[in-house]
Amino acid sequence: MASQRKPVVVVTGASKGIGLAVTKILLESLDAIVVAISRTRTPELVELLKTHTSTLFTIECSVTDATGFTQAIVLAQKTYQHIDGLILNAGVLEPLGRIDSADIDAWKSHFDVNFFSLLTALKATLPALRKSELGGKVVFVSSGAAVGGMAAWGAYNASKAAMNSLCRTLAQEEPDVVSVALRPGMVDTGMQEMLRSDGASQMKEQDYARFVDAHKNGKLVKPEDSGHVIAALAVKADKSLSGQFVSWDSEQCADYRRK
Repeated sequence: MASQRKPVVVVTGASKGIGLAVTKILLESLDAIVVAISRTRTPELVELLKTHTSTLFTIECSVTDATGFTQAIVLAQKTYQHIDGLILNAGVLEPLGRIDSADIDAWKSHFDVNFFSLLTALKATLPALRKSELGGKVVFVSSGAAVGGMAAWGAYNASKAAMNSLCRTLAQEEPDVVSVALRPGMVDTGMQEMLRSDGASQMKEQDYARFVDAHKNGKLVKPEDSGHVIAALAVKADKSLSGQFVSWDSEQCADYRRK
């Protein structure tokens, strides 16, 4: 008989934007226990904690602190005895700028957040994910930039492409863990605000205008929409998706979108 316990899902970058939306959906719509890892505890996350005292565990930690991040995951497993899902959402866009003027140290810092932290999380969670009788799941929050090449986004394009490659490799190495990289679309988050305020000086005019127009015309994706797909994949992704890079609004994800 299938276990009736709640799935335990670790979410990085859980204090705002997509991560906060995913955390709320997991708690309120998918009956999950959430371990929310973020650098800060925002007022919105604190409010969630007030109403989900037994099913939300918040840990303040930078994903670039490998020791602290690993300890946070170990603590989560000790607290709940299980980890069934991992949502790798924490990430940054900066630095923006052309390759010929790239700050190498800034690129290295970017990869510490967007790529090497993924390895830290996977090494710490894979033993539990392999043992999950609910079926371990890993959702990589990726981007269309992984397969694009927008000027001035060199670090982000490269780190998201590396993320997708890591997802494919993980699917080959861990056949009992479902690994999915998801494109969440152009989501209405702080990253979009930053692009509109700072992007004009770095990006091509037509690229910058695309983001400004999407906001002006109400075309940005709500965090709750693509967030629902991310949350649902973390608890019930089908094995047929393992290793794939899929868009939140694709036919492959139709069963995971909010009704």
